[in-house]
Amino acid sequence: MVVVNHILAAKGEMSGARLQKLVFYCQAYSLGWDGVPLFDNRVEAWIHGPIIPDLYAAHEDHYLLPPDFFKAYPAGKLSDDEIETIDAVLDGIGDKDGQWLSDLSHSEDPWRDARKGIDENVRGNSLISIEAMKSYYSQVGNY
Repeated sequence: MVVVNHILAAKGEMSGARLQKLVFYCQAYSLGWDGVPLFDNRVEAWIHGPIIPDLYAAHEDHYLLPPDFFKAYPAGKLSDDEIETIDAVLDGIGDKDGQWLSDLSHSEDPWRDARKGIDENVRGNSLISIEAMKSYYSQVGNY
């Protein structure tokens, strides 16, 4: 949850949907730019975009998440490189709302490829792989 806490501290209260997408993009660009993941949690291609199921389970009963929402979770420390990557993502798309971020993810190959063969009305739980994120986001550059 260290990435989540950094995002909430930087951007303040936000919806769970927006937080999910920002966490996804931090992971995706860490893989694309730095070649390393920020976290080991599974990322799935749900109807409204990428979701980290472990994170969803922690906030699913709350629409708005204040900056201290995850304070009870074990804290970790981010490296300077990780902070730089997260802050670059937040500078680029951190002010966008959850719908905009969802629409963006729907236009990109990692989510689209993971959703192949799944009806648009089915939640699904297909994996968006580390390899797919690394390959795609290393080629697209910045936002």
